[in-house]
Amino acid sequence: MRPLEGLRVLDLSRILAGPYCTQYLGEMGAEVIKVEPPGHGDDTRTWGPPFVGETGEAVYFLATNRNKRGIVLDLKTERGRDAVRRLVAGSDVLVENFRPGTLEKWGLGYAELAELNPRLIHVSITGFGQTGRYRDRPGYDLVAQAMGGVMGLTGEPDGAPAKVGLPVADLNAGTWAIIAVLMALQARHTTGRGQYLDVSLLDSQLAWHVYAAGAHFYDTPRPKRMGSAHPSIVPYQAYEASDGWIIIAVGSEKLWHRFCDVLGLTIADDPRFRTNASRAAHRDQLNKMIDAVLCRKPAAEWLDAFEAASIPASPIATIDEVYADPWAAERDQIVELPHAGVGTYRGTGFPIKASDTPAAPTSAPPLLGEHTAEVLAELGYTAEEIADFGAGDQE
Repeated sequence: MRPLEGLRVLDLSRILAGPYCTQYLGEMGAEVIKVEPPGHGDDTRTWGPPFVGETGEAVYFLATNRNKRGIVLDLKTERGRDAVRRLVAGSDVLVENFRPGTLEKWGLGYAELAELNPRLIHVSITGFGQTGRYRDRPGYDLVAQAMGGVMGLTGEPDGAPAKVGLPVADLNAGTWAIIAVLMALQARHTTGRGQYLDVSLLDSQLAWHVYAAGAHFYDTPRPKRMGSAHPSIVPYQAYEASDGWIIIAVGSEKLWHRFCDVLGLTIADDPRFRTNASRAAHRDQLNKMIDAVLCRKPAAEWLDAFEAASIPASPIATIDEVYADPWAAERDQIVELPHAGVGTYRGTGFPIKASDTPAAPTSAPPLLGEHTAEVLAELGYTAEEIADFGAGDQE
């Protein structure tokens, strides 16, 4: 058994945060029906290159849309909205990322849908939320990283601000949307009713601030960009060996003494470096000493020495190196499924390993409109009506 078996999720979302959420709800056992607009469907079907397979599927779309049946409906038409209402009547969760007010304009707002299905859990993912002065602004990952302070903390001290290399605002909001669904499902066990859940990319970025926000709230100096370095722990950053970069994380005094032994430095009890606080105060001076030693040997030799001393250290892997590491397969972090367009779909695995109710992938991402006729038939539409949908809603 998978934990969400028996639940139906209606996915009206597109691009990344919403599809990321619903993909993993499907992995946990929910039936997910993804609704796409006619024409090109989800925006990410056109986001490339790369495009793969005979049907030219966008890798961006494939990455977050497995475990779903895909249908095409035009929500700008009454026929499309009628189908959505029928779907809502039999669904437990609705996930969407329309701009505020759009679904209300179409008669598909939470108030209307809750009358139709009081147990419905409605998750809305937007850039800035349903309230506040930025409510009506369009939201994208890059905007949220900038406005949310993440870019203000990312990059080299003297370089340009940098976004994180992955769309973390979208992915973080999608993760919080999953949490929101699970929270509301638990509440529904008690109340018998669903609820409306307002998730925004910008709010989700602020939830990442943790100690950076704490420092601000206690009137400490504004955090600055520090590259790979840590504002409070030293040494804890990327360092350059003779042939490349590695990271080293010395997070305790025991590790500090072992680290000095490995490097042959006799400074473990030097008053400038004896404690983490003193090392942070003399960060630049200490790093010059470390750099002068690390540059003498190749990265592999240092990593072997650090591993032998149980000091956290690692190469800085590229994506291809990550998935070439046997660990990825050992941990079931590579998913393979048959796909009509690309032959074999490959994606990232579910990161939680459960003893009794493990998640599991069920199907590759759908082709555009692949299950429209099937789902409409389940909703009670006749063959003639389904044919009309095909003519009118997939042009």
